[in-house]
Amino acid sequence: MVIYNVTCTIEPDIAGEWLQWMKEVHIPEVMATGMFISSEMMRVISEQAGEHTYAIQYRCASHEKLAEYRSQYAPELMKKTGDKYGQKVLAFRTVLEKLS
Repeated sequence: MVIYNVTCTIEPDIAGEWLQWMKEVHIPEVMATGMFISSEMMRVISEQAGEHTYAIQYRCASHEKLAEYRSQYAPELMKKTGDKYGQKVLAFRTVLEKLS
């Protein structure tokens, strides 16, 4: 099992709108690619007041499926997010491998 983790920090003035868009638009679009088995969204607990950080984890069956997603689908979906929110959303991505 391979987990594609996207961690996003969102400026407070758009946090509610972004969260709704992620749940209703972006995550469904990512899942519609057929590259992932499931997804889960979590809020990152921070000691800094007012910080809005979330981790979205997409699970896929193999590194090959993830590579296919990253080459065929991710650029367009990332551009769509960038066009909508610009620098108000900062994201970084990590790949995790489930061991047990």
